[in-house]
Formats: sequence, structure tokens, C-alpha cells
Amino acid sequence: MQSIFSSERIAPLFTRRVFLPAALATILALALGAFALYWAVDRSNTISVERQLKSTERYIRAIVGELAQQQEMVAVWDDTAQEVSKPDLDEVWLDANIGGWLHKTFGQDQVFILNSNNEPIDATIEGQRVAPHAYTAIAPTLQGIIMGLRGDPASGHSQHAEKSKGIPYLTSGKAIHDAHLLRLANRPAAVSAMLIVPDSDRMTLPAGSESVLVSIRFLDGGFLDQVSDRNLIEGLRFSRSPDTSDGEVSVPLDSDENERIGYFLWRPELPGTKILQVVGPSTLLTSALLVAAMAFLVGWLWRTMKALSTAMVEIRASEAQAHHLALHDALTGLPNRTYFEERLNQALSRIKGTNKVAVLLLDLDRFKHVNDTLGHHAGDSVVREFGNRLRAILRPGDTAARFGGDEFAVIQSSVGGDAEIEALCYQILDAVRDPFHVLGGEAFVGVSVGVALAADSSQDGHELLRKADIALYRAKADGRDCFRLFDASMDETVRIRRTIESELRAALKTDDELKVFYQPLVASAGEKIIGVEALVRWQHPTKGLIPPDQFIPIAEETGLISDLGDRVLREACLVSLHWPQLVVAVNLSPKQFRHSGFADRVIGIVREIGVDPGRIHLEVTEGILLDDNDVTQEGVKTLRKAGFKIVLDDFGTGHSGLGYLQRFEVDKIKIDQSFIRDLERDGGGNAIVQAIIDLAHAMKLTVTAEGVETAAQKEFLSEAGCNEFQGFLFSRAVPKEKIDDLLAAARCTHASYTPVLP
Repeated sequence: MQSIFSSERIAPLFTRRVFLPAALATILALALGAFALYWAVDRSNTISVERQLKSTERYIRAIVGELAQQQEMVAVWDDTAQEVSKPDLDEVWLDANIGGWLHKTFGQDQVFILNSNNEPIDATIEGQRVAPHAYTAIAPTLQGIIMGLRGDPASGHSQHAEKSKGIPYLTSGKAIHDAHLLRLANRPAAVSAMLIVPDSDRMTLPAGSESVLVSIRFLDGGFLDQVSDRNLIEGLRFSRSPDTSDGEVSVPLDSDENERIGYFLWRPELPGTKILQVVGPSTLLTSALLVAAMAFLVGWLWRTMKALSTAMVEIRASEAQAHHLALHDALTGLPNRTYFEERLNQALSRIKGTNKVAVLLLDLDRFKHVNDTLGHHAGDSVVREFGNRLRAILRPGDTAARFGGDEFAVIQSSVGGDAEIEALCYQILDAVRDPFHVLGGEAFVGVSVGVALAADSSQDGHELLRKADIALYRAKADGRDCFRLFDASMDETVRIRRTIESELRAALKTDDELKVFYQPLVASAGEKIIGVEALVRWQHPTKGLIPPDQFIPIAEETGLISDLGDRVLREACLVSLHWPQLVVAVNLSPKQFRHSGFADRVIGIVREIGVDPGRIHLEVTEGILLDDNDVTQEGVKTLRKAGFKIVLDDFGTGHSGLGYLQRFEVDKIKIDQSFIRDLERDGGGNAIVQAIIDLAHAMKLTVTAEGVETAAQKEFLSEAGCNEFQGFLFSRAVPKEKIDDLLAAARCTHASYTPVLP
């Protein structure tokens, strides 16, 4: 490329490849343009003359048909047939509806009505009523037409009248007429004669008794103005000779009796010539501009070719950069998903012997917290630094990639066994545990890793990624900040979860599988049932009772928890009306709170059923109250303001503390059952439970112990000051009917509640 554009060759190269072709193209373009303009002008003039000739001739011939069409409006009409049959004619009516009307409406020059003896009984000339005998002057010329109209076989026009019954522009089907172009009074004229007949069957006329309507339109005079206006023809005139002046054209006019009547002459419009007069100067100017533009273009190309060598180098550099950006992540510089999949397919195709290929999918833990608390710039800094650490760990030939967000992937080639994979995973876990320095501070994140192995080249890259993703999901489910290798049981777990999701969707559409059970809440003083907790149970038609811990997490992940929670809340509100003396507790999932408008939906359900919100206790976990999501925090405040009691469930298992309880307003805490089980074991369980109860009472909170299963546990909790009990010692979660039995038994004995296990 450099030799082609060297300084010693650029001049002849430019002349041969640019200047000569440009000059020839310009000359050819100008020649073709001139020829095209001349041809277009001539053709436009020819087409215009032909169009005007055809349209004028067609219009002249069409006037005969128009006369017949106009006549039909009044000749085929009961009123006309009745009026012309009267001995004394109503001249006013005839003028308004026949002669005068046809002249005013259609410009007919002469209109005559003949009786059954072909004698004129009414005449209108130029819109004025005249004596009927005015018809006498033209009667000899029209005699044959009139006789033929009446069916006289001696007339040469009898066949014309018969054929006129099928004229397409006549619509009544009853018109009998004959029309011709004739020389009449030494003038060209269109003449139409039509029998006056009724248009309905209510009136009949004896054969031969019909009157005749005669219409005449002269084709000189006012008709010429009409033709000029309609066909945009100027200077139209009629002449008995074909003599034309310069530039005029003529249309011969022959009568239907093959007699040359005369000629129509006019000076045709020549649009091509007019266009040439308008565009000629501009065409010359355009040609001059074209030559100037070509000269400018040649000069510009000369300058451009000098810089072309440099431009080619820059283009190649840009292409290389664009190719790199298309296959790499802009933030970390690591390959992106597209390049990763390409490298994975290459690695799979090179598997030999016992060596394997491992795919690792990585997801940063607590990365959202960094973004939310420190901002996206800090998050980008963490991602960039993690990419550098990951790149430093890998061996030559391995590939690290960023899929987006906080998702990364690794290809480890030539893996001899699981030990090599585990060693790499431990290196990644160790690398991410070091703090990330961002914005003058430190950020801490973890990483979850899912691993899938390919033992031979027949493995599909997409399938390998799917398995690694399943293993990553297991690592997250097992507490995060760890790695898991894919095995067949994980695939089966995914299949089972997918089946449960599908069947749960179906169960939500029916009323016979998902049931709400109720576990009593017992007061420590007197052991009286003071409330119940609503707990959902799934009675599968073929698999039996499915524990909540198997389908509730799936409902939360798939978004089904909203519909499931609404159903439980609605049924709990209905039973609350049935048990007005009890409170009803309902568990709420953190996933429900993250939906905008959730609090309003809960309030709407309770108000719709008509339950006092103060008797509905909403049990939430610490995760809900600790969530930084504004929607979640506002939802809790809205529910409490509406009158609901907020209960902190599983207290003591998370980040609970005095400062935490002071910051978030709750009405009750439930001590997690893990602390209750430790009461009868050696250790400090008793002291922890006593401290929780004392802390809650100091903050004027009610305390409930869940998971109470033995009398010893109940005795200790009573002495410690626990307000309420819940557990198998009193009752399991049972259907509504059994709660009714327990309440009825307590009322009948008028005694304190006696623990009953169903």
C-alpha cells in the first residue's frame, strides 16, 4: 500500500485513475443530459397534442350519449307521460320540468315535444318558450329518426332505436331513444329523440300513443366554451374548412350519415416547450456548476490521496481497537461472554487423554451492598480490582472473563483432577477476602463459585455453562463464599424444583391442595388459647403432604410468594371473623415487601373482609427490618400506622440487639426455638433466654416462646416471665375445625386450657 501511494507515483496514478475518468464522465453526463432534455421536450409536446386530440374527439362523441342520459331523467317518468297526454298542456309545468329545466341544468339549446302524430306541442329554444311550429324548420331532417323511433320499418333508423335499449349509461331499462351527430340548420348538432313513457307499472300507454321528446345541442357557440373548460383547451373554434393557422391542430367532425360537417381547430398546449423555456437557463447553470463541482472534487481527491496512506494506518488501528472492544469488557479488559464462549469451544475441541476442561462461574457476594452504600463508582472499582486479582491467579492458557455486573467466568484447561480445580477455587476465595480499597476506605466482599467439568471433546459449551450455573446456585444456597462442583444430584434437584414450581402454580389456581392450618398461641398465665398462627400446608394429590420448607423458598424465588401470601392472609382474615376473641398471626416473606404497593394490598384485603387490623399480627424476620430498601421500610411503617401489630419472628438468630430494637418499632418478639431446645442442655442457654425476656420487658414488648415441647421448658419460661407459649406441648398446627374443638372443650369445662395433641 505504501508503494502505491509513494510521492513519485501519485501524479501519474492520479491522472490515470482519477482525472481522466472524471473528465470523461463529466462530458458524457452533459451530452446525455442535453439529449435527454431534447427528447423529453419533444415527447412531452407530442403526448400533449395526442391527449388533447383524443379527449376532444371523445368528448364530442360523448355529448350524444349525455343527451340521452339527460332526457331519460324526464322522459321516463309517470308525471311527464301524464302531463303530455292532457288535452290542455300545463305550460308552466312543462317549462319547469322539461324544456326550461333541461336548458338551465344541462345547456340543451332546443327542446321539442311531439305528440303521437309527430306534431309539435311544446317548444323551448335557448331556454325560452316559443311557438311549437318552430319545429317545422328542422322537421324534415329529423323525420327519419322520429319514424325509426316509432318502429317504422321504412325508416333507416329503426335498427338504431332498437339497439338503444341496451345503452349502458341508460339506467331505467325502459328508455327507447335514437341519437346522432347531424348537420342541422347548417350547424353541427347532437340530436337525441326519446319516447315519453311511464317509469312504473301503475300507468300504461297504448302502443303508438307515446309522445316524443327531442333534444338538440349545437356543437358550435357555447358548446365550444364547455369543451375548452373541461379539456383545458384554449382558442377552440369551429370551421367548415380544415384551414389552420401556424401551430393549430384540427379534429374533423362527421355526421352519423357520413357527411363531413366541419372541423374543430385550436392551438394545442405544448408543455415541453414551456418547460424548456423555464429550465433551459437553469440547466445551463447546473451544467456549469457540475463542471465546477467535478473540478473541486478532482482537487479534493488529489489532496485526499496524499493523506490516504496515513488514513489507512489509522483505519487499521481503529479496526483492531473495535475488534478488541467487541470481544472484551470495557471496565476490566477481560474477555466478554462472546469471546469466552469462543475460547471455551476451542478448549473443548483440544481435550486429549485424561485431561479435562473446567468451567468456573463466579458471583461476588455482598456486592449490592457496596453499590448501595458506597455508590456505583466504588462498585466499578471493586469489579476492576477483582478482575486484576483473578487474572494474576490463572495459569498461562487459562481464560478469565466478565459476563456483566458482578458475574465472572474462568476456563481452566488441561485439568488432571479435582485437586487442581479445588486449589484454584481456594486461591480465588483467598484473593477476594483481602479488603478492596475504594474511595479512601475499605470494602469487603465474598465470592461464590460453581464448577463444571468436561472430560471429552463431545461436551457442549452451553451445557457446560448450564451445569456450572447450577453448581453456582448450590454454592449460594449453601451459605455463599464457597465453591461447589457440579454432580448429577444437582441436576435432579433443579428438575425437582422446576416440577414443584410448575405444580405450585397449578395448585394456586385450585382450592383443594393448599390449606391453611393454625397453631394455638397460649397465654402463660392460665394457659388459655389467646391466638393462632396461620401456617400454609400443601396436600399434593400424589406426593402427599409437602413440607413448607420445600415449596416456600421456591415460591419466594419465582415470585409466587405474593399470590400464596395473599391467599393465606385472606383465609386468616376470614377465620378471624369466626374467632373474634383470638388474634391471628400471619408470616410475611421479605420478597413480598420488595414489591411496591404490598402494604396497600394487605390493608385492602383486611378492609375488604372487614377485620380489625389490631387483631392481625404480622410476623416478620430481621431481614425485612434491616433491609435498606426504601420500599420495604416504608411498607413496615404504613402497616403499623394502619393498626397492625408487628411481631419480630426468630429473634436471636441474626443481628438482634438493644440498639436494633430501639431503632425499629415492634410490638412483640418470638424467641427462636433453637434457644428453647437448649434450655435442658448444659451451657448458657437458660441465661440467654432470661436475658432476652428481661430485655424485651424493659422495652415493654410482649415475649413469645416458640417450639415449647416439654413441661420443663414451659416451667422455666413461666418463671422467667415469658408471656406466651407456642409449640407441640400444646398443639401442632391443625385445621380450623380442630381449633374449634379445642375452644369448645375449654368453654364446656370452664377451666383452663388442657394441652391436647391431635
